[in-house]
Amino acid sequence: MIPKGRALEVKSQLEEKVNKKYPTFKATEYKSQLVQGTNYFIKIQVADDDFVHIRVYESLPHENKALALHDYQTNKTEQDELIYF
Repeated sequence: MIPKGRALEVKSQLEEKVNKKYPTFKATEYKSQLVQGTNYFIKIQVADDDFVHIRVYESLPHENKALALHDYQTNKTEQDELIYF
């Protein structure tokens, strides 16, 4: 399983896509889905009451690729359920 701290590996990818810097970037929850590799759905706290849900793909070990941000959802709250997207 992916440690929540590994979400930092895709922080710059997210900031580039949303054209915004996040001084706070704390993973609070995650789920995983096995595919040809693994999708991780991670809830990230980016401000006191502002959260982002991200989907990160980790390739199979023999492919030796970095974690990749595949999708994201902004304007989430702490109460929003982390679902597969």
